[in-house]
Amino acid sequence: MEKGARVLAMGLMSGTSLDAIDAALIETDGVGQVRPIAFHATDWSDTDRALLMAATERALAMAGPSGDALIEQAEARLGAANAEAVERLLDVAGVSRDAVSVIGFHGQTIVHRPDRGWTWQLGNGAALAAECGIDVVADFRSADVAAGGQGAPLLPVYHAALTAGMDGPLAVLNLGGVANVTFIDGDTLIAFDTGPANGLIDSWVAEARGLRFDADGALAAAGRVDDTVLTAMLDHPYFDLPAPKSLDRNDFTIQPARGLSVEDGAATLAAFTAQTVEEGLRLLPRRPVRLIVAGGGRHNPTLMRMIAERTGLVPESSDSLGWNGDALEAQGFAYMAVRACRGLPISFPGTTGVAAPMTGGVLFRVAR
Repeated sequence: MEKGARVLAMGLMSGTSLDAIDAALIETDGVGQVRPIAFHATDWSDTDRALLMAATERALAMAGPSGDALIEQAEARLGAANAEAVERLLDVAGVSRDAVSVIGFHGQTIVHRPDRGWTWQLGNGAALAAECGIDVVADFRSADVAAGGQGAPLLPVYHAALTAGMDGPLAVLNLGGVANVTFIDGDTLIAFDTGPANGLIDSWVAEARGLRFDADGALAAAGRVDDTVLTAMLDHPYFDLPAPKSLDRNDFTIQPARGLSVEDGAATLAAFTAQTVEEGLRLLPRRPVRLIVAGGGRHNPTLMRMIAERTGLVPESSDSLGWNGDALEAQGFAYMAVRACRGLPISFPGTTGVAAPMTGGVLFRVAR
């Protein structure tokens, strides 16, 4: 890949919310030039979602990555589904596979334990490259964790590219299964996971009502925050840790909210997410003047209102800036794949805690 030239790159992302495979196509030089071209989301079927959840539960009981028939089945299905997502995006964009230089393949996180020196993302980069006929960069997190970093969050370098030229200090908040914040102030780049975002709320409404998520935050809006439960949930050692730091989606559970009504539980868990955002902002060297919000949580008006009340900032949906808030993570891994191919860093001391800026990902080339 010629250094400095802009290329077409594709990114594939399946988050811990297990809602969809997001596929994005961008044109970028891996530095300051980014032009979004196309985006397509493929929802996971209930069967696939159940398989990936079962693989996650199996992996959580392990001491580290190892062979397991169920997990291997989940990885094979994940690979096939991502190959299908590539084909759909090529059709949507109207481009040939030969025009795409690289795919950034995040895979599916089933366990993230940087405190124990390991992280596990399902996804066979070599198989995907062979199936799609396009070079693939995968396994973005392992090198950072092996070097003593948290392995997450990785999107800050992409957030910095998108916000270049904006007045700061500002923060980009991603509300996925887990929430993470990127603080940008000139050359200062700090990032970390603030706490659960949609993950606990989704688990709560799934158990109580069989729902995928709290649509429009309606259940939370009808409920009352239980301050006793909220205080107990905030009494967790994670919030006392300095940044950078990262979480596994399963580090928190809905157990403290059990016994509350469906509505009160949804309200309390939403307030917990909002308060942990405020707790995170207090760790920053300066208070941001803008809070830009991406990820699925931006569609929840109750959660956005609670974040505004607890932070004193007006959350701005990333879409108001002309960004596609649903596509950002997939775009980010396309961008990082180009950086990886060019030996540019994707993680930094202020974002993952690694000792020095470092590149990451493993390149799987198509046999030619």
